[in-house]
Amino acid sequence: MWSRRRIALPRRALHITAPRRRDIFDPATIQRISEDVDVCIVGAGPAGLSAAIRLKQLEREKGSEFRVVVLEKGGEVGSHILSGAVIEPRALSELLPDWSSRDDHPLKQPATSSTMRFLTKKYAILIPHPPQMSNHGNYITSLSQFTAWLGTIAEELGVEVYPGFAGAGIVYGEDGNSVTGVRTNEVGLDKLGRMKDTFEPGMERTRLALQELIRKFDLRKDADPQTYGIGLKEVWRVDPSQYRPGEVVHTLGWPLNYLTYGGGWVYHMADGLVSLGLVIGLDYANPYLSPYKELQRMKHHPYFAKLLSGSSTRVAYGARSLNEGGLQSVPKLDFPGGALIGCSAGFVNIAKIKGTHTAMKTGMLAAEAAADVLSESDSSEASDMSKYDTAVRNSWVWSELNEVRNLRASFNTSMGIWGGMAYSGVDSLFLRGRTPWTFRNKSQSLDAEHTLTASHFKPIDYPPPQPPLSTDLLTSLTLTGTNHAEDQPVHLRVRKDGVEDVCLRKQHVRRNVGEYAGLLQRACPAGVYEYIEDDAVSKEEGWDWEKVGDQLAELYSLQAV
Repeated sequence: MWSRRRIALPRRALHITAPRRRDIFDPATIQRISEDVDVCIVGAGPAGLSAAIRLKQLEREKGSEFRVVVLEKGGEVGSHILSGAVIEPRALSELLPDWSSRDDHPLKQPATSSTMRFLTKKYAILIPHPPQMSNHGNYITSLSQFTAWLGTIAEELGVEVYPGFAGAGIVYGEDGNSVTGVRTNEVGLDKLGRMKDTFEPGMERTRLALQELIRKFDLRKDADPQTYGIGLKEVWRVDPSQYRPGEVVHTLGWPLNYLTYGGGWVYHMADGLVSLGLVIGLDYANPYLSPYKELQRMKHHPYFAKLLSGSSTRVAYGARSLNEGGLQSVPKLDFPGGALIGCSAGFVNIAKIKGTHTAMKTGMLAAEAAADVLSESDSSEASDMSKYDTAVRNSWVWSELNEVRNLRASFNTSMGIWGGMAYSGVDSLFLRGRTPWTFRNKSQSLDAEHTLTASHFKPIDYPPPQPPLSTDLLTSLTLTGTNHAEDQPVHLRVRKDGVEDVCLRKQHVRRNVGEYAGLLQRACPAGVYEYIEDDAVSKEEGWDWEKVGDQLAELYSLQAV
């Protein structure tokens, strides 16, 4: 979020013009409409909307007037949020103490039980679960509906929410060392970067804002690299005989082997719906692993097959990346002119498998710091949000993450997977983080560095889909609600230090296909990556990876599908 800054917000309207020759988009020649705002928040998720609501509350308390704008890339608030979550209402109760008395709130289904099961190929064995995974007082809900509800409250308080506007670029001050605003994405470019009749201006650096800020202001200087997991989720309307409202189940073990960090879940939501899924740490070793096919295989376990039997039907599918680094990977949170809030900064409590409550609290703390800045500072100066960083470190968010800081990290120590499981059990049950040590990533290694080359493994023999229980990926994608134009710009870009060129694409294709057997086209749960074999390279003659890399890179065979 940015305080007292300028936002380039082009006005978009439906219009029809005569066909004309398409010119290449040149940012230097485009004039943009600029509007002054007090606070610009990028992303209408739980953190961003909590920040916006809290700012409007403080506006009334201080007798001031703040213009608060929220940019949301989705077509409507909540449309890019994956449904099915267990929410701890701690932050919500602080933000909106009367939330439970509002007739329109979406937290209708309280969690009634929490269990953990260890899966073998045929059995689901009950095992003790860590106290952090207790869900007493929590609610199972659609996170999409929850976010949309927060958006309605924000607008009622006077927040300006703009769906369909992604924060695509950063605007720096004249000194180049402070942030003065953001630019929205351009609309109406074809896949060759030419302006169509529907073109509206924006900024070219799409989806790079966060990493750009972290690099420019060296925010990760004292933090470990962030680590990630990939979470795949389906929502089913189950047969009434299998529906147990409020039941929460987490799983370990099958279909993942002992070398792979991850686990599954089943949440019985309201209205006969069940959210189920699988999270896999992106530090997995085997490049032949397919997260999507692992989820499909998991559903054939007898426990899941029974749950999804009878008249059960699948209604939604989706996936997203998760921050797993914990406290050690949280960067410096403020920079001249703004701050990082919510999951973008890495506040997921991986032991609880929850992050909504911590994200909301960071948004609220950022709002309080921004309100102080707006009341005290000169608008011509870069906003100093350092109070926010201090406030987070003194809050219950920091204490909560500190307690579980060593759990996920223990799996990447010399103890290995089994040692990590043993340590996590002892720490979560008895030590509760009260240790003088903290496991750090001293080598600064990234998830990708844990993945071995394909020569170390044999391809995984996944069973074919067996509808309706399991399906191919394209069938699942029809349930995501996403819509992409055939003629839109390619969004898969191969860069190093912000620089992109043909040589980098060649190196990427050559290494990914030649050494890792095309890992990315299996790793992506949406089938975005596709490597197309060139007929000019004969299998009988053996693969010429230099030639393949050159041809694929030149022909843009690394495609966005």
